[in-house]
Amino acid sequence: MERRVPVATHWGSFVAVVDSGRLVRIEPRHDDPAPSLIGPGMVTAADDSARVLRPAVRKGWLDGEPRAPGAARGADAFVEVSWDQAITLVSEELRRVRARYGDSAVFGGSYGWASAGRFHNAQGQLHRFLALGGGYTDSRNTYSTAALEVILPHVIGGHPWSYQSRMPMWDAIAENCELVVAFGGLALKNSQINPGGLVKHRTQELQRRCRAAGVRFVNISPIRSDTAGFLDAEWLPVVPNTDVAAMLGIAHTMLVNGWHDEDFLRRCCAGFDRFAAYLTGELDGVPKDAAWAAEITGIGRDALVDLARRLTSRRSLVMVNYAVQRGDHGEQPVWMSVVLAAMAGSMGRPGCGWGTGYATMDATGVAEDRAFVASVPEVANPVPDFIPVARIADTLLRPGEVIDYDGRRLTLPELRLIYWCGGNPFHHHQDLHRLTRAWQLPDTVVVHEAWWNTSAKFADIVLPVATSLERDDFAAGFSDPHLVAMPKVREPAGESRTDHEIFAALASRLGFEREFTESRSEIEWVRHLYEQTRDKLGGDAALPGFDDFWRSSSAELPASTGPYPGSFAALRSDPRRFPLTTPSGRIEIFSEEIDSFGYDDCAGHPKWFEPAEWLGAELSDRFPLHLISNQPASRLHSQYDNGGHSLGSKIRGREPVTINRSDAASRGIESGMIVRVHNDRGSCLAGAVLSDDVMPGVVQLSTGAWWDPVQPGQSGTMDRHGNPNVLTADRPCSRLSQGPSALSALVDVERYDGPLPEVLAFAPPSLVLPGSHPNE
Repeated sequence: MERRVPVATHWGSFVAVVDSGRLVRIEPRHDDPAPSLIGPGMVTAADDSARVLRPAVRKGWLDGEPRAPGAARGADAFVEVSWDQAITLVSEELRRVRARYGDSAVFGGSYGWASAGRFHNAQGQLHRFLALGGGYTDSRNTYSTAALEVILPHVIGGHPWSYQSRMPMWDAIAENCELVVAFGGLALKNSQINPGGLVKHRTQELQRRCRAAGVRFVNISPIRSDTAGFLDAEWLPVVPNTDVAAMLGIAHTMLVNGWHDEDFLRRCCAGFDRFAAYLTGELDGVPKDAAWAAEITGIGRDALVDLARRLTSRRSLVMVNYAVQRGDHGEQPVWMSVVLAAMAGSMGRPGCGWGTGYATMDATGVAEDRAFVASVPEVANPVPDFIPVARIADTLLRPGEVIDYDGRRLTLPELRLIYWCGGNPFHHHQDLHRLTRAWQLPDTVVVHEAWWNTSAKFADIVLPVATSLERDDFAAGFSDPHLVAMPKVREPAGESRTDHEIFAALASRLGFEREFTESRSEIEWVRHLYEQTRDKLGGDAALPGFDDFWRSSSAELPASTGPYPGSFAALRSDPRRFPLTTPSGRIEIFSEEIDSFGYDDCAGHPKWFEPAEWLGAELSDRFPLHLISNQPASRLHSQYDNGGHSLGSKIRGREPVTINRSDAASRGIESGMIVRVHNDRGSCLAGAVLSDDVMPGVVQLSTGAWWDPVQPGQSGTMDRHGNPNVLTADRPCSRLSQGPSALSALVDVERYDGPLPEVLAFAPPSLVLPGSHPNE
């Protein structure tokens, strides 16, 4: 008999249809106007051959063998063990490492996105467990927005994510704005997701409303389809990594023609005169005019001049996407976009001014915030050490090295045990061959995984974890005004356990189970967090009781009404009364603080720095194509690459790579062919898609295909499946943020006419069954 169970995921809310414990299908909610296709694709992955069904330990690690070619992490067989032995091995190894090397030798590597649930949040569970056990080395910032998170508090004040509630919402844009200039575009594919789930996808509807209201859009991106077709956007193809040069050319045009907003710049900004001296060439003899910018960006001089005129003569909004800051000197386009908006005259006016990350999630621009919702309680980490998130390989390869970070000097710790839960470093890190070398160095790698993906295959101890369909929880999306019940759809596959259940067992062995669980069962925790939320928001007047909520499957939160600190409208009205939390209290066009750091790759004002790899570099003679490794449309990061929607997007089992028709023709490449994408860092196979939506000289290969090296565990081997991070550089974007620079990568593409290696990304490693290994 079929049961229908509500499901909440990062890509929306659905209904799971279950028959006798078997997941039959997943259907979209009837009231979601733009449901994601990722949800229905989860069915094929639920019980596929890649599921991790029992605890498993890498054979060489279990035997105490030194790591050697052919038996290294990523290449070795695994021995399946009992849960009792697995808990013993992990708890004893944690004790050993802490006793011998100190608590900072343990790295808590969760990166989030494992569940939309408030309780079964992998990062929260892991960090709570490790903090109670003595502490751990943490990571700071995110791969998605590291440069943005560090630069914005210097420029506009507030915490790194406060901009979400300070920029114009789509409704206000539709009502008040006339021109939107989007650097990096507004790709709707990214708006499928929300970190805490969502009930209704609204971004597409809101964008349509803007267009119907007469708002004009300009897409400054190497990819035409970075804006939806219904927006009728003007496309200005830009050489990748040159957005700052384009902005400077526009700003120079504003300045020399007197079109800039002198009043706002004088009252509400600090340091414009010093920036203007750079803009005009007074400092270096190079005017950053439209002709200069045209030479660098590939956008015509007249087009840049016209854009300057329109930005200053119309009610305008300057947007910058997250992608443009994931490259060399990634802080600069974010900082310069704020300066450009301040000069244009619309900063702080309704529906106008500046914003970032629109359409990156179905949250940004949809609503300023949502009401408080409780989550797993944090425990203070006794270890003060942290590393910038994208410097994990550096830390493993060069412990003890001192690096710069946001005005501080950090010593990279010696990491002996990596505990990873709820993420996939072999998805989001750059230069996977370098990471492979680094990953062999720690004593032990423990992961919680539901599938035998690359992270699991490169671990020593793999603990099978239940998926979000296999546990009770409730979800609350970022800026989404709903709570959604997440009752267990089915029992966990095989011997899988929830993250919480695993950590509770480990905490019991290590002597702090009561502190970790607070003597609550999992469903008692879910009820507790819901009732904590309800009490905080006003009890019966705010939300129904837990039992009623659980039966009805969703509830609407009270509206969040602000006020939101750091308002640009308030700043414009009275900068003395409503200062920002920057040192000057104003928008910092010139930052005395950043200037005092003395970094050679991040000055005291926005500046054009030539990227290490771009189409104007000497390296482009050998690798003449710029790689755009953007977010996929068919999955979230690498999640559910084994799901039906992602598998359906493959070409002969490989990730699709989009190539301009002229570039393909010169290489004898036709649509549907398998091609080899390569540079000095590595190579991968992909399926060719020919399109004029990408400008000449650019190829687009989405992230998230599970890495599938031909010779696992060996650095430099070809990837069979199409993971672009074998090609990207593991190079910090600057000394300020130490963020990733994935989008500064040059490659070439050629036909692959040799025998095609079988894709084994979704195949489990060689497994030794329980009881057949002498150590079992």
